[in-house]
Amino acid sequence: MDNILVIGANGQLGSELVAALRANFGAQSVWATDIREPESSEGQFALLDVMQGKELAAFVAHHQIGQIYHLAAMLSAKGEQHPQLAWDLNMTGLLNVLNLAKENTQLKVFWPSSIGAFGPSTPKQNTPQDTLMDPNTVYGISKLAGERWCQYYYEKYGVDVRSLRYPGLIGYKSLPGGGTTDYAVDIFYKAIQGETYTCFLQEDTYLPMMYMEDAVNATVAIMQAPAEQIKVRSSYNLASMSFSPAEIYAKIKVRYPEFKIAYQPDFRQHIAASWPQSIDDTCARQDWGWQHKFGLDELVDVMLLNLEKRLAPAKPSL
Repeated sequence: MDNILVIGANGQLGSELVAALRANFGAQSVWATDIREPESSEGQFALLDVMQGKELAAFVAHHQIGQIYHLAAMLSAKGEQHPQLAWDLNMTGLLNVLNLAKENTQLKVFWPSSIGAFGPSTPKQNTPQDTLMDPNTVYGISKLAGERWCQYYYEKYGVDVRSLRYPGLIGYKSLPGGGTTDYAVDIFYKAIQGETYTCFLQEDTYLPMMYMEDAVNATVAIMQAPAEQIKVRSSYNLASMSFSPAEIYAKIKVRYPEFKIAYQPDFRQHIAASWPQSIDDTCARQDWGWQHKFGLDELVDVMLLNLEKRLAPAKPSL
């Protein structure tokens, strides 16, 4: 088994992906890296900046890396506040990884795209794999450009690069990192803590969402699939559920009858309105056998169960 490098390992997706990779392939085979130290680390960790191409190449050579999961990026909401920085990070980091794989054809690369790569003119319902894409955020523009670079490096240089267009990702193990779908995590914290939740999206804003375990399983599965099964080298559509703030609020309120919500849409509403409401991921299901496990009911159950444990007041010691 080739050693595995996860770049951007401290993030919401990275922290859970690292744990899954170590469980599947052994802790000594997986290097977690980021530009900051993690809050806690149970395996191999190193500080690494993907913007520094020479340092990245040296690390990969020294540790005999065979697979790179490149997750470091600035997300949609933060990207609108820092557009130049978002573009530089999202593009330069990816090109550094692709150029490294171009020189080392044994490297297998995973890079995440997003529903943010779609735009206002994209069909909103059952968005197909191949369709009009006109993103209007710097995050979305960088994801669409990244998809084209992945396709280019595969066709031009034979780089084995694989990608998924993630929907909004929801998990309980870490806080979200500045995306437009973050409300679907924050709302659980407010319910359990007995606070009114002020939502930054309109109550009827439907967006594609996914529980983190499904996203991690899909990521590992596409990287493990034989190369001949990967017929899309830009990025695969990926889906499991879609819901609105009002819909998930109603589900939570069954368990927390006193829970209240208020709606104060901000600039993120404009971003969300440009994205699809549901995704057709037939290609992923047919090509490499993708299947999701979690729907909205299962999502609410697992989020409340685990966050209730995490947020429960500590019992005083005797």
